[in-house]
Amino acid sequence: MMGMVDSEEIGIGNKGGNGIGIGRIAGIRAKRKYFRMDAQIPEERMGEAGDGGIEGSSSARIKESKRYVFACAVFASLNSVLLGYDVGVMSGCIIFIQKDLHITEVQQELLVGCLSFISLIGSLAAGRTSDAIGRKWTIALAALIFQVGAIIMTFAPSFSILMLGRLLAGIGIGFGIMIAPVYIAEISPAGSRGSLTSFPEIFINVGILLGYISNYTFSGLSEHINWRVMLAVGILPSVFLGFALVFIPESPRWLVMKNRVEEAGSVLVKITGSEKEAAEKLAEIQEVVSSTAGSDESEKAIWLRILKPTKVVKQMLVTGLGIQFFQQITGIDATVYYSPKILSSAGIKSDNKLLAATVAVGFTKTAFILIAILLIDRVGRKPLLYVSTIGMTICLFCLAISLRLLDQNLVSQNVGIGVAILTVCGNVAFFSVGLGPIAWVTSSEIFPLIVRAQAVALGTVANRVSSGVVAMSFLSLCDWLSVSGTFFMFGVLSTISVWFMYKFVPETKGRSLEQITELFGGEDDGEWNEKEMELGNVKYQGIVNQ
Repeated sequence: MMGMVDSEEIGIGNKGGNGIGIGRIAGIRAKRKYFRMDAQIPEERMGEAGDGGIEGSSSARIKESKRYVFACAVFASLNSVLLGYDVGVMSGCIIFIQKDLHITEVQQELLVGCLSFISLIGSLAAGRTSDAIGRKWTIALAALIFQVGAIIMTFAPSFSILMLGRLLAGIGIGFGIMIAPVYIAEISPAGSRGSLTSFPEIFINVGILLGYISNYTFSGLSEHINWRVMLAVGILPSVFLGFALVFIPESPRWLVMKNRVEEAGSVLVKITGSEKEAAEKLAEIQEVVSSTAGSDESEKAIWLRILKPTKVVKQMLVTGLGIQFFQQITGIDATVYYSPKILSSAGIKSDNKLLAATVAVGFTKTAFILIAILLIDRVGRKPLLYVSTIGMTICLFCLAISLRLLDQNLVSQNVGIGVAILTVCGNVAFFSVGLGPIAWVTSSEIFPLIVRAQAVALGTVANRVSSGVVAMSFLSLCDWLSVSGTFFMFGVLSTISVWFMYKFVPETKGRSLEQITELFGGEDDGEWNEKEMELGNVKYQGIVNQ
């Protein structure tokens, strides 16, 4: 049984690190003690105050810290609005771009699908960039690059210039969708990490809805102007993000990695509302960093850990990359990007009615992501994943069957249109309640700190490649297999995803980032995981993992 240990014994200085022990941080001088998770914490120690501390945790400070973390998560997620808006607005823009610039069907696929592939550049660069300049300023860089691309697209006189702006916007989006979940996971307490890390997915859905509304609102303008206004509106979220950067802090885990321990302690006080709990969390982070950072590994060495993984890291990669792959290969982006095409094949012919129907799809998608946020830290990840993937599978098969029956004139057009709208909305609803947000939550929380940024970047690659393949091949698949045949194929892939969630995705609800390694058998992964696994068996006073 482990005894109580004073904070001075935890300091990284005893392990060949930067020599700054936690007890030396200004303003955090109370003695911290920790216990095994299976040990009973003495009642007399609960609420104990150290030198300069306060008696227990002030309710007001805790509430203020929760609001602060919530605000940081919201601001960090604004880049995700850009991706969502682009996905939503392009579904309507493409109708008017085709009429204005007279582009071919292949050019339409290229314009829509290239964003996913180009965003890989930003996602891959984001891992190294965020380790170099910090999570916060990588978020800023993402917004800046997107703004430049959006401005070019707005004033593009030809398809080639439009593609140039699209490429830049894609790089910015790649940076943003990779770094936001990492940043939020690193500032969030374990009990609310699932909900907060889902914020980027919420904002993607909000962006999609805003894109659909923009399509409907500006569709009445001339064909030369309407799509340009639609694209220009997408610049606004990145402008808001520029102002938000004044208020959000840097990730405390990144600050510790850079030996800026006092700054990390200050940030932790803000996000926990307690100097005592901040000190304990800082000790935990320092312990993990000290087990890896002492070797001062290069970027190449870190990537080597991923490309030549141990058994544990390999299991993590299968889970992280697999869940991102299935999130997209089941056709959600086809449903969102090409919803006018799908509903048109069901019998809706008016552009105005098509765009109005897509707004209904957007509202459904956004409403159900909010339900997911309420449930993810209460129900858990896996139950929601089962509901999500099984529901998607049923909706995809029903959509395929209804479109096939319409092609054969075996049902009336009104019935066919009704079933098509219902199943499209059902598909996005089930996606949003589980697989949509949980893919990002899982990939951002399962990896150890030393490889987290790079591994999440690799997961984003799997996500974006899958999305790009679907988006760039959907129209061609519809010509080859028919729309109904294409969605039958998506239904088969969704069926496989149910099995994958059962076999490879663990439940991580309520566990700290440092404890999750244990779920993958962290004890077998050598010295660098040993410290993280050991911390997984320790429960610190003042930290409640629900």
